[in-house]
Amino acid sequence: MSDYNATLVGRIDITPQLAILRVKPDGGVPDFTPGQYAVLGLRSDAPRVPEASAAEEGPASPDKVIKRAYSISSGSVQRDFLEFYVTLVTNGALTPRLFAMGPGERLFVGPRAKGMFTLESVPMDANVLLVATGTGLAPYISMLRTYVLEGEGRKMAVLQGASYSWDLGYRGELEALSRVRANFAYIPVISRPEGDPDWKGRTGRLPVWLENPALAEVCGFPLSPPDTHVFLCGNPGMIEQAETLLTARGHVVGERQSVGTLHREKYW
Repeated sequence: MSDYNATLVGRIDITPQLAILRVKPDGGVPDFTPGQYAVLGLRSDAPRVPEASAAEEGPASPDKVIKRAYSISSGSVQRDFLEFYVTLVTNGALTPRLFAMGPGERLFVGPRAKGMFTLESVPMDANVLLVATGTGLAPYISMLRTYVLEGEGRKMAVLQGASYSWDLGYRGELEALSRVRANFAYIPVISRPEGDPDWKGRTGRLPVWLENPALAEVCGFPLSPPDTHVFLCGNPGMIEQAETLLTARGHVVGERQSVGTLHREKYW
């Protein structure tokens, strides 16, 4: 279809509601800064998964292309495809259609990446704590694949929260990275251990862990400003609680006109 300018070249299903999608634009992968997002789109007459809700976000004409922004999870040195970490929203307009796709099918991808949720304003000698719930992990994967995997020396840590261990997308990659890079720490946490009895790791809510004095030791660096910048991405409730806690400790929220040590990206 003339609306489409890219091909789905790979798909990894983590759970029935979580998937990694690899998209190859016809014109090649555009330049982007890790942490930025791109727009994906499908026509409203594209198939939807069976579990999609009968009620959508709103009626659309059959030839309309439904477009949404998704953080890029591939590293900026990866030139074969763009990667996205996506969760199924059954009453959403786009994800029930994305989840119905298979490799080789066509879709729309925006020609340019956008967004300010990047490390560009963070000094090279600052530590970085990346806090995420759900698919809020995506921009961090891009950062880690670009900077830590390629040998940058700054200290970084990921504090990742999920309901169950099987929802910890990219867990294997992050565990491996923590073993081969001394300047990176991976800290997975699940919030519903009663439903995941085999899990032997950390449990609880991420804001509670941000209050835990032991977190700095696990990260390998102090969490106080100005030595450390903190990034928050994912559930708005988590972000609001974490922001209240961290600003009380002296962190300042970064805005367009000022550089702070606390950076946020709400996912809905």
